[in-house]
Amino acid sequence: MIVGVLALQGAFQAHIDKLTDLGADAREVKRPEHLDSVDALVMPGGESTTMSMLLESSELFDPIADRLDDGMPVFGTCAGLILLSTDIEDGRPDQRSFGRLDITVKRNGYGRQVESFETDIETTVTNEPVHAVFIRAPRIMRIGDDVDVLAEARGDAVLVRSGNALGAGFHPELSSSSEIHRLFLESLAS
Repeated sequence: MIVGVLALQGAFQAHIDKLTDLGADAREVKRPEHLDSVDALVMPGGESTTMSMLLESSELFDPIADRLDDGMPVFGTCAGLILLSTDIEDGRPDQRSFGRLDITVKRNGYGRQVESFETDIETTVTNEPVHAVFIRAPRIMRIGDDVDVLAEARGDAVLVRSGNALGAGFHPELSSSSEIHRLFLESLAS
C-alpha cells in the first residue's frame, strides 16, 4: 500500500515521517502523474484557500476528485479537513472543496493564531488519549447523518469519518503520538 501526501503546502514532510515510521510507503504528490502510483492520500494542513488555488494551478484538483470518486481513501488534517468538507461557512466564493465529508466547517473557527491551543483528546478508536495541536484550526459547525464523530474537544467534533474519508480539525503530525496515522493505515488494511 502506497500512501501519497499532498505536497503543495503545509507540514507534508511531518506526515510522511509519521507514515514512514509506521512502516508505510509514503510519497509526495505534487503533480497529477504522482497520483497514479498511490493507493491513498493524505491532505495536510496549511492555508485552505491557498491550497485550493494550488490544487487548481498544479492541475491536481480534478484528478484527485476522480480518484476519490473511484474510492481512494483520504485523510485530511486542518486545511485538509476543510478541503474534504461539503460546506465552508466562511470560504472564498471561488474556493472549491471535494465534498467527501458531509460537514460544514468554519475556517479559523477557534480564532486567530494567538488562540491556537493544544489538548489531550479521548477518541472512540484509540486506547489512550491523543495529544492534539490546534493551529488556526477549523471548527466543525454541522455534521451530516453519515458522518461518525470519533473525537471531541471543547464540545466540538474534531475527528470524523465517513466512508473512506477521515478528517481531523487538528495536526496529528505535530504530536508525539502516531495513533491517528495508525488509525488511517489500519483502515486501509481492512
